[in-house]
Amino acid sequence: MDLYAPIEPTESGHLDVGDGHSVYWETVGSPDGTPLVWLHGGPGAPASAGTRRYFDPAQYRVVIVDQRGCGRSRPLASDHQADLTTNTTDHLIRDLEQLRIHLGIDQWIVAGVSWGVTLGLVYAERYPERVLGLVLAAVTSGRLRETRWITRDMGRVFPREWDRFVDLIPEADRAGDLSAAYARLLASPDESLRTEAALRWCEWEDNHVSLAPDHTPQLIHENPTWQQVFARLVTHYFAHGCFLADNEVLANLHRITHLPATLIHGRHDVSGPLDTAWQLHKAWPTSHLVVVNDAGHFTGTMLEELLKALNAIKGRAT
Repeated sequence: MDLYAPIEPTESGHLDVGDGHSVYWETVGSPDGTPLVWLHGGPGAPASAGTRRYFDPAQYRVVIVDQRGCGRSRPLASDHQADLTTNTTDHLIRDLEQLRIHLGIDQWIVAGVSWGVTLGLVYAERYPERVLGLVLAAVTSGRLRETRWITRDMGRVFPREWDRFVDLIPEADRAGDLSAAYARLLASPDESLRTEAALRWCEWEDNHVSLAPDHTPQLIHENPTWQQVFARLVTHYFAHGCFLADNEVLANLHRITHLPATLIHGRHDVSGPLDTAWQLHKAWPTSHLVVVNDAGHFTGTMLEELLKALNAIKGRAT
């Protein structure tokens, strides 16, 4: 299935959400279409112009938002002196509600990828009356076991790469929380150390997202500012358990099991194994699970399956 034609926003702006943050948003598609909010991954990996092409512009009024600290939102987290205490999951959810009200939307479909899945699930569990349905790709739930898997357990699969990943960390910190150790490196006043730490974090993420033979690294090709934004926000969230009670998503799933949902996950996604998506699906009778056999973490033909699901959810949710 092909992407839709390139499209420009119908509206865009910056919303003052408090705490000194200004969040960028845009809408694409039909002003009279079914509202849908797209939640990007990371944290700190904002949507691109290509993201606008995922959605049928005749069906949807799509809201795309750059979460606090990244993309076109300000201030950026790349500044090592940026205050991250007001960048938490609770803050991001309040931003979404403030934006929904600002745009005059009563209910919307929630769609997202990777970290955006966790954020979308928590948002839906807290505001189920505002959600029509969900489309979630590269499924995560923000559990501590998922972070440990990414930062430590995957070293068993990629031992050479993991040694390089931990080599930058002071030896005394290597047995502890690796996310927190990297967060400290990324907050260093030493610019060269921050740049190197961001690069190594991105290298590690590029290594472990897929075992598929055609996997192509992406994050290492981003510019240094983008890498520092991404690495600083990811490590900040990981070091704080994604600012969630452990297993919070699964514990509160009963609040949204009446909603239609499609969960899409890659068979070769070793950074986020399939068991998370499977556990959610088993506990969610109205969900549909699509396992993409040639995909890792949003690779292969996963985008094609996402487009199908985005087209189909409107009929199930409205």
